[in-house]
Amino acid sequence: MHSFDITGLVLAGGEGSRMGHVDKGLLPLRGRPLAAWAAGRLAPQVGPLLLNANRHIAQYQALGWPVVSDAGFEHPASGRHGGPLAGFLAGLQHCSTPWLATVPCDTPCFPGDLVARLAAAAQAAQADIAMVCTPADHGKPVLQPVFCLMKTSLQGSLRGFLAQGGQRVRQWLQQHACVQVLFEPGDAASFFNANTPGELLWLEQTLSPPGQPHPSAP
Repeated sequence: MHSFDITGLVLAGGEGSRMGHVDKGLLPLRGRPLAAWAAGRLAPQVGPLLLNANRHIAQYQALGWPVVSDAGFEHPASGRHGGPLAGFLAGLQHCSTPWLATVPCDTPCFPGDLVARLAAAAQAAQADIAMVCTPADHGKPVLQPVFCLMKTSLQGSLRGFLAQGGQRVRQWLQQHACVQVLFEPGDAASFFNANTPGELLWLEQTLSPPGQPHPSAP
């Protein structure tokens, strides 16, 4: 599997509830929107790149990549936004390659070889999906389901899952051949995400220069 076989997708379509319902992907981190950090990190690892957003579309388009919306993928029962799975589906519908790699917009320091490691694991296991997991202090791996690589052919499965009211990413992933890719303890801080204003401030204060090790998360 080559990088040009993979479309990258930055997920920025969430409601940002823990950020006061602001459009998290556009929040500045050292003068650049969070989504731009994630896109810039992902672009060298894939072929085409897409941004998933539902608000302020013109501002996302100004970042330089095509924008896909998941509007209309609300849960049938609650009417609430479909969450990351809705973003997955929007990406799959616009994916022009056999594989789609997803990352959230609020994690700007994920590993530079993230996609390559997921691709190698998917090929070795002949899996439909490869998903990141990271070590925890108590030794049990922590699943990171929004960092994943999936076959584009899963679009129909995901559409059906959402139509039936499915909401949990892990529940859908478990329906398919999914391999978990354990990243080393030193990578754990690379997956630190800014869910709150305090966490974004911590990133602002501690983000390492390009090429330098990322500091340990609090």
